[in-house]
Amino acid sequence: MRKYDIILLDADDTLFDFVQSEENAIRETFDLYGIPNTTENLRRYQEINEDLWRKFERAEITKSYLLDNRFSLFFSAIGKTGDGVKANSDYLDHLACQHILLPGALALCEKLKALGCKLYLATNGVTRVQKKRLAESELNGLIDGIFVSEEAGAQKPQKEYFDYVFAHIGNPDRSRVLMVGDSLSSDIKGAVDYGLDSCWLNRKGASTDLPIIAEVHSVPEILRVVEG
Repeated sequence: MRKYDIILLDADDTLFDFVQSEENAIRETFDLYGIPNTTENLRRYQEINEDLWRKFERAEITKSYLLDNRFSLFFSAIGKTGDGVKANSDYLDHLACQHILLPGALALCEKLKALGCKLYLATNGVTRVQKKRLAESELNGLIDGIFVSEEAGAQKPQKEYFDYVFAHIGNPDRSRVLMVGDSLSSDIKGAVDYGLDSCWLNRKGASTDLPIIAEVHSVPEILRVVEG
């Protein structure tokens, strides 16, 4: 038995281990540009990057601005000169090779497919990175499609992003669709605003006032939510 027919899955920090993937790719980029591989430098980059992503989710900046400026801002913060656009491209090349899964992600997708669910990735990430990571991961063949904000022309949590997704999956009954993700500001808020049930993967013990349908603390727990 299953409660939902279609599962929209966030990619990073829901199925893929983005924390480890990002760190690996950043350290490779630091080595390429002769930047000391210190915890402080990694923290500075992540703070700048996360701030830009939050602004992007609020539609305050474009994806192009984010990608073109995050390394320039980081270089400025550490007193280094360099081509931030080229550094970002090199970083994305490194990130695209990272397809580490969170514990239980593969088994979850296999079990969801066995239930007869359609599985789609719904991500605000970079198209060339996310598609390459999926194609080279163990999830390839289990995921029925991927919807990236760049191609949608909008991003989670915007209504236009979910309109794009639903148009491409045949405009199903919203009560049979579940959005699963770790981000309150994009995954969960987007689902709530669009009238979808949501499953919040809360691996950090945070709290929220959003009206979520289910909260889990590990990837394997998502299965029981889908089964109802």
